[in-house]
Amino acid sequence: MTDIRPFDRRALEVTEKIVDQVGPEHLSLPTPCAQWSLRQLLAHMTGQNHGFAAAADGEVSDASVWSDREIDDDPAGAFRASSARVTEAFAREGVLDGEFWLPEVRGGQMFPARTAIGFHFVDYVVHGWDVAASLGVPAPFDDETLAAVLPYAQEVPDGQNRREPGASFRPGLPEPSGERPLDHVLAMLGRSPNWPA
Repeated sequence: MTDIRPFDRRALEVTEKIVDQVGPEHLSLPTPCAQWSLRQLLAHMTGQNHGFAAAADGEVSDASVWSDREIDDDPAGAFRASSARVTEAFAREGVLDGEFWLPEVRGGQMFPARTAIGFHFVDYVVHGWDVAASLGVPAPFDDETLAAVLPYAQEVPDGQNRREPGASFRPGLPEPSGERPLDHVLAMLGRSPNWPA
């Protein structure tokens, strides 16, 4: 399998630049994520980075490491710190040969590292767009990154699980007519590229 860590890092870098545009005055804005405000979304994203980093480091029992992190008046700083943490953990020698414990996926299971990093990759393309949509700014993921994330997005089950409370993604939407690769990834994962219209 291809080592997708460079693409994951690229997705994080784009998301960092998007989050850099968030000021305290934006934190109450709505987002495409159900009923979450931008503050709640960033708290989730920051916590997930720390959780994935802990899983890469071998954590297999303490689900609290996945908890949302409090977002203060420096959301960009908090997110960048979490992004650096997970990137460092993913880069560790031998990490791709291990397994990650993901307590929030399928009731809490061990997953091959490559699969788990694929989950992270999908999350940060989609959540990066979520933040951009909330702010009304572009999400400038390049076509190579979007081509790399597409197979992972296609692997996300689309069934009753997406209708359950707390589901990561809503049911898939009809295939968009345009040619923008990001729109296809978003629709597949239940996001309208035209949100909030």
